[in-house]
Amino acid sequence: MKRIFKAIEKYYFIIIIVMVILSLAQPGLFNWVLSEYAGVNVINLLLSLVLFTMGTTLTFDNFVNVFKNPKEIMVGISAQYILMPLITMALASLFSLDAALTVGIILVGTVPGGTASDVITFLAGGDVALSVSLTAVSTVLSPILTPFITLLLIGNQIHFNPIDMLISIVQIVIIPIAIGLLLNYRFPMFCKKLKDYLPAVSSLVVCLIVAGVIGANKTAILTSSGIIILVIVLQYFIAMGLGFIAGYISGMGKKQIITLAIELAFQNSGLSTSLAKTHFPSLAQATVPGALYSVWQNFAGSILAYLFKRYYE
Repeated sequence: MKRIFKAIEKYYFIIIIVMVILSLAQPGLFNWVLSEYAGVNVINLLLSLVLFTMGTTLTFDNFVNVFKNPKEIMVGISAQYILMPLITMALASLFSLDAALTVGIILVGTVPGGTASDVITFLAGGDVALSVSLTAVSTVLSPILTPFITLLLIGNQIHFNPIDMLISIVQIVIIPIAIGLLLNYRFPMFCKKLKDYLPAVSSLVVCLIVAGVIGANKTAILTSSGIIILVIVLQYFIAMGLGFIAGYISGMGKKQIITLAIELAFQNSGLSTSLAKTHFPSLAQATVPGALYSVWQNFAGSILAYLFKRYYE
């Protein structure tokens, strides 16, 4: 059984591509992902499960590390919440994206770093401890910064309630992570055993989220995704490039530079998709950028991790 879960974790990027193809061929299979159960969006429940699994891998020491390496953390968080939103806003303006796609791509830029960055950092030979700390801190700050920055960028164009978004992020992100963190604190040996299985579970859940969103927006994706795919690819590589530059300028070592580049490029696209569906229900295509970004970042990241490990380490 353990070997199966390890295989799922190892070949995640292949599985997500297969799920995307399946969702385009049979979109009805994944309609339930965007449905509601007892008044709660299923996609929010799925994302909470992913964040809970992340919480079980964290300890309070991960947050203590923030104070041990303040410069690296400050550079990373500043880049995360300043450079990423500016990149997405510039790209949305440059390519004249419509309101829905603008919302979607900006949410990709204003959410915290994704948990997949920790895996890719490990595979690339980066600083995993720094990656975990950056992901954790950016996630903890997200209930305040994500709604605030989103409001600054699009609040005068598209109406939404930043307080409701803050509450959503606390419910979807902070509470599940806190529960996982407490579980790891109280039962560390149990959580240690779970580490062999939970990454694969998280991978499959993310695949389901992506498949659900892409299946629900099949027509929109097939008819108008050329520009948004280009924007997503550009966002990914610009973010990674700026991560290298910021790390180099701030005097980081090679491992830390790789880590920062990956952290900026890997966004919590599942959260951006969930927020788009919850807070911009009239803009159906706002969920598309997050879903497509999830596919791209994991596919490209797996390849780049191999190249970093072989040629840059």
